[in-house]
Amino acid sequence: MQQLVNGIRRFQNTISDDQKERFARLSEGQQPAALFITCSDSRVCPNLLTQTEPGELFVLRMAGNVVPPYGAVTGGEAATIEYAVAVLKVPDIVVCGHAKCGAMDALMKGEGLDTLPAVQAYLQHAEATRRIMLETYGDVDDPSRRLELAIEQNVLVQIENLKTHPAVAAAVARGDLRLHGWVYHFQTGDVTAYSGQQRRFLPLEETSDAMMAGAPGIYVN
Repeated sequence: MQQLVNGIRRFQNTISDDQKERFARLSEGQQPAALFITCSDSRVCPNLLTQTEPGELFVLRMAGNVVPPYGAVTGGEAATIEYAVAVLKVPDIVVCGHAKCGAMDALMKGEGLDTLPAVQAYLQHAEATRRIMLETYGDVDDPSRRLELAIEQNVLVQIENLKTHPAVAAAVARGDLRLHGWVYHFQTGDVTAYSGQQRRFLPLEETSDAMMAGAPGIYVN
């Protein structure tokens, strides 16, 4: 806790005049460029990864970057998504998984959750990921590779869940919103993005030009 307090003091003592002006402008409202949905894992820092400033990224974080389907849970996830799309009018949503995800590891192993009933219940919203891995990638023996594939598949599953939210479905239908699937490899800094054309995850550099030129819609399909 002392580390956090010391950090706040350093922030208050070193904030520049330019930053003060930025926060003064932000007090009048926000217009973020995207909704960034990712895991709660402390190794994932969305603003650091995307090099965005305050006010530029609307962030939603939860275990395993799981997005419950609309109506399945009455909670902050649906409210955050609805507000970002219907009020803030974000043009893009990124669902970003990450390497070494503990939630996906627990989902695939099915172990260690008996004493974590809330986590176990929440991961039911990723049951499709487990089923896809079991029935499609059951012959993959290497545990590390299986986890990598599960992380990727879970990003796509959660985008399908995201599409059940009325605000998202309506914005996509109007052509006002694009959906993107990423995986962040924090140990190297690499980011892979799902290519709907090639139906696989590729280095972000190989998909960014097409992503920027693409028409609004469900980009990952």
